[in-house]
Amino acid sequence: RDPRGKQVQERRVDVVLVGGGIMSATLGVLLKELEPSWSMMLLERLEGVALESTGAWNNAGTGHQALCELNYTPMRSNGEIDIQKAIKINESFEISKQFWAYHVQKKHLKEPESFIHPVPHMSFVRGKDVAYLQARHKALSLHPLFCGMKYSESMDEIERWVPLIAEGRKREERVAATCIDWGTDVNFGSLTEQFSDYLAKQEGFVLKTHHEVVDIKRSQEGHWRVKSLDKKSGEFTEVEARFVFIGAGGAALPLLYKSGIPEARGYGGFPVSGQWLVCSNPEPIEIHRAKVYGKAAVGAPPMSVPHLDTRVIDGEKKLLFGPFAGFSTNFLKQGSYLDFFLSFNSGNFKTMIEAGLDNIPLTQYLINQVMLSLKGRIEVLKEYMPKAEFGDWELKIAGQRVQIIKPDAKNRGSLQFGTEVVASNDGSLAALLGASPGASTAVEAMLGVLEKCFKKELETPLWKEKLQEMIPSYGHPLSDDLGRLNENRRYTSGLLHLPFTPVQ
Repeated sequence: RDPRGKQVQERRVDVVLVGGGIMSATLGVLLKELEPSWSMMLLERLEGVALESTGAWNNAGTGHQALCELNYTPMRSNGEIDIQKAIKINESFEISKQFWAYHVQKKHLKEPESFIHPVPHMSFVRGKDVAYLQARHKALSLHPLFCGMKYSESMDEIERWVPLIAEGRKREERVAATCIDWGTDVNFGSLTEQFSDYLAKQEGFVLKTHHEVVDIKRSQEGHWRVKSLDKKSGEFTEVEARFVFIGAGGAALPLLYKSGIPEARGYGGFPVSGQWLVCSNPEPIEIHRAKVYGKAAVGAPPMSVPHLDTRVIDGEKKLLFGPFAGFSTNFLKQGSYLDFFLSFNSGNFKTMIEAGLDNIPLTQYLINQVMLSLKGRIEVLKEYMPKAEFGDWELKIAGQRVQIIKPDAKNRGSLQFGTEVVASNDGSLAALLGASPGASTAVEAMLGVLEKCFKKELETPLWKEKLQEMIPSYGHPLSDDLGRLNENRRYTSGLLHLPFTPVQ
């Protein structure tokens, strides 16, 4: 019995997945395809899957392929554009598309229109940033992965691409834009729900909602005992598993602490909230058809890169602008305001304080964002859509992200922008921390979990062949093989109903 006197129900499984988001769903499907006989349990604290960071309103919905996101292509001190991160992210999304295409073909997913749509990806800058975008276009357009990227400083041409950006703007204003027609919008919430439905039909898989994980500890046999509270009945369940994956968004960090693995020492988290401006006028929603990303303000976190964004949510076209960043001490949208304070411990205290002192400009930026009125937010929108009308927009709360804090090469606390898999030395437990680009690279991130935690299994012919079947380019980079790149894109575009233009 637990301390409250409630009966503890016990069970043994091969795999426990914590959190009902895109990461757990993707890893669950991978493992179930590779080892159909393994028993699995997915524990989610809310009433359903995909209700936190993965939810359609809680993430950008951009198929992040580094086509338009300027923060993935920084300028070096010598004036050159560093495109290495952009290449990596682009290839990661190609892997995701292969995985989804395979499951569409196998009827494990519904028609692709239920979760993915073609939407042009654009970057838009003004004034002194024009030179940067010109250099970025020159660097990327030479690479096969970014073939077909158009560049223009002509207001007339930009108006043809995105009328709302040009309408009402002074014709003499110096502007520039890039455009790739084959970008995508992805509803990761729908994708997660469909994967979860597929898993629920598989033998040996159990999905438990309303179950909040409260403890993770080693058993005497060396396995993991995962204790969860049924929030409806008040009963506790303890599950023993050979492998545990913590894919619980902002809650992953405190659960990682509970596991006690030494690899978690020094990690901390900095929560960042978000808000969208959502258009309620059907006319501009219909006119605009693109994801237009701009330059982030100095000190802004990646999730707050401004974009005027066409979205398709549950079959309905939307128009969003933002997200506006903010600071909240909860680690989940439906979390506790004590989360941030409770995340301090003896292992990360120094790291957290040092990162805080080094990121005072970020804190000031977040405070300024929080203080913005609706009118102030509309003024920011007008930098991208000059004719925006105050009455056409309303504010909607977006998701909650927790950026990684960890020691850098000099053992000083550093704020990280990205995602990272933290795993125990024996590979029996892993957690995914961080945010952007997140969901778009879920398949590659979960392949990283397999590589860290299932090294022996990955060497077997069975796993190799099955992974190659699900992801044809697995183990073979697309960026250095034009034939394989075209073959891959033709395959995924056909099954996902996306446009395809061969790379010459």
